[in-house]
Amino acid sequence: MDLGISNKTALVFGAGGGLGGAIASSLAAEGVRVALADINAEAVERNASAIAARGGKAIALPWDLGDLGVIDANVHSVEEQLGPVDILINNTGGPPPTPVAGQPIDLWLKHFQSMVLSVVAITDRVLPGMKERGFGRIITSTSSGVVAPIPNLGLSNALRVSLLGWSKTLAKEVGSVGITCNIVLPGRVATARTQFLDSQKAKRENRDVHAVSEESAATIALGRYGEPREYADVVTFLASARASYVTGSVIRVDGGLLANI
Repeated sequence: MDLGISNKTALVFGAGGGLGGAIASSLAAEGVRVALADINAEAVERNASAIAARGGKAIALPWDLGDLGVIDANVHSVEEQLGPVDILINNTGGPPPTPVAGQPIDLWLKHFQSMVLSVVAITDRVLPGMKERGFGRIITSTSSGVVAPIPNLGLSNALRVSLLGWSKTLAKEVGSVGITCNIVLPGRVATARTQFLDSQKAKRENRDVHAVSEESAATIALGRYGEPREYADVVTFLASARASYVTGSVIRVDGGLLANI
């Protein structure tokens, strides 16, 4: 199937990590020019170089989402090197595992800025161009915790859920001009973040980390953690011309983890 996005330009956040890197790679395989952005300059350069080595067009862009002042300059850099952004993948890092109660206001503000305000501001920066061209894909990766809150991920559960209301509202506002907005929920995908959370749980409970991971996998219908490429391929389809009638949706890519309908 031709996904119809060859020679489009994508800006992918969190592209130095497992999910973002896999999404960038999947998009590049469809002929998309990809700007990989991440706070980890070394990791994002490595992933961009790997795409280029396979014949794709990719640039690395060190980017701290907590700094709202760099948005215009960084997006302008993407536009100059690759062209205007047609596909925006909002994939932010997660806050530290904590209870939801009793957290310092400064901690809430820090992660609200990097996880929510940055997404809103960057999207607003690229929307006018999408409207002019009559095509745009805004895909925001959140967490299964927005549907079923995850214990000890209080900040993540609370902050990420606000993006659902934002995305659904935006979908109604821009749908008539060819722009779609969707939320994608990863379940337990085998990334460094998942390994970190498993190790933190093992420490809290004084247990072996492998036992924690096996117990977690047993709660998933498919009986295993997902691979980043499995998540990335769903995101790439949503970014495609073939997904033109999918908007305002929340799509789970969780292997059947969530039990609720």
